Parts: sequence; C-alpha cells; structure tokens
Amino acid sequence: MVDEKGKNMKCLTFFLMLPETVKNRSKKSSKKGNSSSSSSSKLPPVCYEIITLKTKKKKKMAADIFPRKKPTNTNTTAVQQYHQQNLNNNNTIPAPNWQGLYPTIRERNAVMFNNDLMADVHFVVGPPGGTQRLPGHKYVLAVGSSVFHAMFYGELAEDKDEIRIPDVEPAAFLAMLKYIYCDEIDLAADTVLATLYAAKKYIVPHLARACVNFLETSLSAKNACVLLSQSCLFEEPDLTQRCWEVIDAQAELALKSEGFCDIDFQTLESILRRETLNAKEIVVFEAALNWAEVECQRQELTATIENKRKVLGKALYLIRIPTMALDDFANGAAQSGILTLNETNDIFLWYTAAKKPELQFVSKPRKGLVPQRCHRFQSCAYRSNQWRYRGRCDSIQFAVDKRVFIAGFGLYGSSCGSAEYSAKIELKRQGVILGQNLSKYFSDGSSNTFPVWFEYPVQIEPDTFYTASVILDGNELSYFGQEGMTEVQCGKVTVQFQCSSDSTNGTGVQGGQIPELIFYA
Repeated sequence: MVDEKGKNMKCLTFFLMLPETVKNRSKKSSKKGNSSSSSSSKLPPVCYEIITLKTKKKKKMAADIFPRKKPTNTNTTAVQQYHQQNLNNNNTIPAPNWQGLYPTIRERNAVMFNNDLMADVHFVVGPPGGTQRLPGHKYVLAVGSSVFHAMFYGELAEDKDEIRIPDVEPAAFLAMLKYIYCDEIDLAADTVLATLYAAKKYIVPHLARACVNFLETSLSAKNACVLLSQSCLFEEPDLTQRCWEVIDAQAELALKSEGFCDIDFQTLESILRRETLNAKEIVVFEAALNWAEVECQRQELTATIENKRKVLGKALYLIRIPTMALDDFANGAAQSGILTLNETNDIFLWYTAAKKPELQFVSKPRKGLVPQRCHRFQSCAYRSNQWRYRGRCDSIQFAVDKRVFIAGFGLYGSSCGSAEYSAKIELKRQGVILGQNLSKYFSDGSSNTFPVWFEYPVQIEPDTFYTASVILDGNELSYFGQEGMTEVQCGKVTVQFQCSSDSTNGTGVQGGQIPELIFYA
C-alpha cells in the first residue's frame, strides 16, 4: 500500500471471528433443523473484526528486523541444551513438544539449522580430504535462495538425497545456512571471502552485501592487494574502488605486506601499471621480486634469477626503473641480477648521457597523489613570550566524514627570522598510537606553514575523533594561529575540530599550533 505522501507502507490485516456470533449461529441452525435453503440464508452472517496496522517500510539488516528473543526462565536450561545440540551436526531433538520452547517461528526455524531432524537432503561440502556432511531442508533452502529453489523445485530438479559441493568451504557454507535458517549474519575475518563466494554462488544478495561491508570495514594496507584481487573476481566495483584508495595512499605499506605476494598475475600487472601509486619505484621493484619468488614456489620452480624473470614476464617492464633515484638503481636494481647486462648499461646511459637510448621500461614517473591541506585558522600572529616550546605538547582532536589518509601536519615556524625546529608528531585514536615520527624542519621566518610527514600515511575512519599532537623543540618564538574554526570543508571532506586534554602548551580550537592537516582522500 502507498500512503498519500508516496511513502511505502506495509499493511498487516487480521481477521478475527467473534466467538459469540458463532455460538448464536449454531443455536439457530439446530432449532430450524433441515429447513429450506432460503430460510438458512436469512441467518446473520459471521462477523469478522478487521484490524489493519500500518508501518513504514524501512530497509534493515536481518538481525535488526528479527531480534532474537530470550526464552522464559523456566525453559532456559532446556533451550540451552537444544541450542548446543543444534550447533553439532546430525543431532536430533528427542524431547516432545520442543516447539513450545520457542515463541516465534524464527526461533523454531532456527532449531532446524544444521540438524538432521526432518532433513530431506544432505550436502557433502569441501574439497576431497576436507569434506563435511551437512543436513538441509529443501523448503527452507528454497525460500532463502533462488538457486536452491531451482535445484529442488525447478523444471530440471533432480531428486538427490546427497549433493556434493567441492568448491565451497564447510565453514562458509555453514555461515550461509545460518543466515538462511536463523536470519543471523555471523562473519569472521578468516572465512568472510569464502562466505562471499558461497553467497554469490547461491544468489543470497543480502548476505553478500554484508560480506562486502565487513571487508570494507576491515580494509587496510595489509589486506588491500588480496581484497583487490578478490573484488575483481566477485565483480564488486565499490569494494574494488575502496581497495584502490588504500593501495594508492598507502602504497609502500601495501607493497611490503605479505598479502601482496598472494595476488594473481593479472592483479600484479594492474598494480604495476597504476599511475597514482604513491610509492618510490625501488619499493615497487623489490615488491615485484618478492612476488616472483613466491610465484616460483607456487609453480614448483626453483627461485633462481632466471625463473623469477620468467614468471614476471612482460610485467617486469611495467616497473619504471629509469625513474628511480640513481643511488636506488645503482645499489638496488642494477645489482639484483634480474636485468640483463644490456638493460643495465642502457639504463645507466639514460641517467647520464645527453643522447638517451630507447628503453623497454616505462620512463615517465608516476603521478602519485596530490596531498590536500585542511587549514583551520583564519589568521596568524606573533607576540613576545608566545609561542614558546619547552618540551610541552600541542594537541588538537579532529574527525572527518569520509575515510582519509593523514600524511602529516603543517606547522608554524619562527617569527624571529630563520630557525630550525625538531618535531615529534603523533596521531592517536582513543589513546592508541597509530603513527608517529621524529624529524626536523627549517623555517624561513615567514608566517607560512611547513610540512612534517609521517613515515607512512595513516588511515583515518569517518565519524571518529583522533588526536593530533606535536612536541616542538626550538629556541625561537613562533607564529601561532588565531580565529580557529570548529568545522572546515576541504574538498569533499568535512573536518571537525575540538580541544584535546593532551594539549599542555596552549593549543586549542581557537588558536595555537598544528594549523594544517595534510591528507590524501
């Protein structure tokens, strides 16, 4: 039903037969006996009371729509006992009237999950040597999946008591069955990809969406390359885009991760081609060699220089070796043995000769990412006895509405001519240090800000406050910010600021240090 405003409504209608009316009708029928049909038609009709409830239709997760109700205290022990039996395979419920222990159809249906009671089909799930036999109920499965419906009730349905599924892991298949039977989504980091595969195979879209959401939430530089490979396999463009965002911004961490060596050749090529990869080329080169070594093991080849080059194939020329710093090339790539003597000589000539030779390698540097700067002050100033640094902490808290990667901070410099500062920068979330670095920067006496970088960009999740801190060591007074803003719009990212209890040198929302956040988005 649709209301006047065009909003979707769900109508629940109950037809209630009134007992008194039924009783009176029975009495009248008995008195008249076998009278004519015309006489009986004059009897008052059975009365029904119609109750219609209207609720706005709202899209929710399954667990929100059907919250699990706790059984009454009198049946708690029995329910727990049956629930434990339900977790074990091939256990039936011996007690009579077990249905009475569960007040809702959802809970009674959940009892059948992984239970042999009334099972009319069995699945042998997993690869040979790692199979598990799981019971199922055709009606329940057909209601939860169009694939199961076609399998059991379609035109080409086969009446098999046992079905083998070698390409799905038992744990993932159980997770899918739990969703179909119990309307509960139970995901784990080590099985979520296999569960996504099962949900895609059997067309269980809401479970698949939950798997993708889980993966996006747990996405980091450590697993981004593996998830990129899987997202392309599962045709999940949103997840693919999220993976690229992480890989671009935290490229060096992603390339050095163990997961990078687990990707397929096609994904390797796509990463090596990436224009926006934010990494030194020597890091890309070393990552490709690490992948080649593991690939040799997968192909049962000895990890020799020749075999590494063989498995890399044409992907080797996607590494932009001529764009490396000369020291990186001379001490790294040139001595790796992976290049031929002619290639090494030609690249050396590329660095030094006026007439450069033609190379098979890409010689154009990657574009990388352009950092954005969020400036939180409307003006800056300096006064005598302000802003001094004697080992005290300047700190501010901030939150963003989109995932970003903090690369560093912009800091004020000396207001009394050129000076050098030592800066210890730190980024924390709920007291846990996510990134820190100790470096020096030189200020020229102007009111400009000077960047100080983390070793690697730090991933920042939306709608959570983080603490940015710096401890400066310098003899000179510096500029400081004024007229601070609590909210700043920087491109498509909104940044909110609030005071931090860690600040012991006067920095707050209205004024102080840390005028800029430098980030990739």
